[in-house]
Amino acid sequence: MAEITAAAVKELREKSGAGMMDCKTALTENDGDLEAAVDWLRKKGLSAADKKAGRAAAEGLVGMAVDGKNGALVEVNAETDFVARNEIFQDFVGKVTRLALAHGDDEAGLKAASVDGGASVEDSVVDLVATIGENIGFRRSTGLSVENGAVAGYVHNQVAPGLGKIGVLVALESTGDAAKLNELGRHLAMHVAAAQPQFLDVASVDAGVLEREREVLSEQARVSGKPEEIVEKMVEGRLRKFYEEVVLSEQTYVVDGETKVSKVIEAATQEIGAPVTLSGFVCFTLGEGIERREEDFADEVAKLAN
Repeated sequence: MAEITAAAVKELREKSGAGMMDCKTALTENDGDLEAAVDWLRKKGLSAADKKAGRAAAEGLVGMAVDGKNGALVEVNAETDFVARNEIFQDFVGKVTRLALAHGDDEAGLKAASVDGGASVEDSVVDLVATIGENIGFRRSTGLSVENGAVAGYVHNQVAPGLGKIGVLVALESTGDAAKLNELGRHLAMHVAAAQPQFLDVASVDAGVLEREREVLSEQARVSGKPEEIVEKMVEGRLRKFYEEVVLSEQTYVVDGETKVSKVIEAATQEIGAPVTLSGFVCFTLGEGIERREEDFADEVAKLAN
């Protein structure tokens, strides 16, 4: 076996951009052959991994899958919107999303699950980096289920079945007509995509969020110079407006623009044939919370030229 020198590792690292230990392993696996080691790193998705990992991946796809009483959402990120239109990438996100149905909130289990009986989801992402040539990452997944009723969903800006920019799941508990329950759920999911509520109902509003909002509203009301008892009434009135903005059950239904969501669900009970309870919802918006760095393309080209 050829001796693996520090100089050879350094040369391979400069050529591939991969980490030092990965370069040493590649050279060992390929008997010191530099070009074969480069190809080995590319096949493993490790070539230029350091450079790719430093690039923001805020594009990609949100995948949604629904199967009766269960639903799942997955987000897989890439660097450019172009990749979201790549059939290989779409196929991968679709497969992972369908796998997610069996794992619910067990994200670690999903990452370890086999794709098509082969590599795990986590390892398949590495292979995908090598195939597509962008920084790609499995970001998150979640599940939603009911004992009796239906989980319905909606995908906004859909580029392929179940794949798009925004994915929403809504859980409805009921023993009524399944088809009508699913139709109601889908319309509610469309509402969530448009209105972006933060909480299911007033009782589920985070105590810290509510306290901060109350403090801000109280300070705003006191500026008016009104007596404290009037200030309290003003704050309560403004809190109702706050609930209408962030609480799903209190929002105005976007489909008709006038009815409160809770009233829409009440009215649907008769048509569905049994009481309906909105028990949960989840919404994934592609890239939310990821810092998107603005790149100077001309500067990047100049650096590459030098």
